[in-house]
Amino acid sequence: MEKVKAKKHLGQHFLKDEEVAEKIANTLVGSGYNDVLEIGPGMGVLTKYLLKKEKNVEVIEIDTESVEYLGANYPQLENKIITGDFLKYNVNLLFDGRPFAIIGNFPYNISSQIVFRAIEFRHVIPEFSGMFQKEVAQRICEKKGSKAYGILSVLVQAFYDAQYLFTVDEHVFIPPPKVKSGVLRLTRKADYTLPCPEKLFFTVVKTAFQQRRKTMRNSLKTLNLSDTLREDPIFALRPEQLSVEEFIILTQKIQADGV
Repeated sequence: MEKVKAKKHLGQHFLKDEEVAEKIANTLVGSGYNDVLEIGPGMGVLTKYLLKKEKNVEVIEIDTESVEYLGANYPQLENKIITGDFLKYNVNLLFDGRPFAIIGNFPYNISSQIVFRAIEFRHVIPEFSGMFQKEVAQRICEKKGSKAYGILSVLVQAFYDAQYLFTVDEHVFIPPPKVKSGVLRLTRKADYTLPCPEKLFFTVVKTAFQQRRKTMRNSLKTLNLSDTLREDPIFALRPEQLSVEEFIILTQKIQADGV
């Protein structure tokens, strides 16, 4: 069949540079898993290099036209193409519950949601790599003290080691996006549990950064903390001044306060 036309409503920008595609495929370096899920393979420019590896590769694609193209051009993917939305798919059904890596050239409009979904199922996702809008990739990997450091940075780095790998120019896509892209790799930490209530941790981080210009004392007012706790020196800081470890300590303090 003819090549697939990129659909704006799906945020599709098809990678055409074979060298970049192979470079992205090679970002998966970990061991401990034999299964790989590619999200949004499109016409398979990245897929072809994944299939050369000694891994069991499956793909999930929401665009039925792309699914038809993949089926016609990649016989190795027989019975390994899932037609659906990764954000709505029951991840527990993948690979019979075995650990697997995620990779992809992710649509910019849902890339953050894909990351949050991976965090939710981190018990089966030891490694995650792929391409994002450059600013989003940098934000995920950013450390404290930067204006780019935020909710994504803290929540991802609580469970994964994040590494920004390289930048990809606009001209290697059809159609070219208006921004540069960035490729990153997430490697799950050996201990990916939190020494504090996870739900409370997420609430503290999100609430703090929703008013990032304010001190923690003011941004966390809605949590109804005691006056004694709010006098702790950590509450005089702004959210971008706290590391992931300090957000965990803060959550522990709030838990002890009875929230």
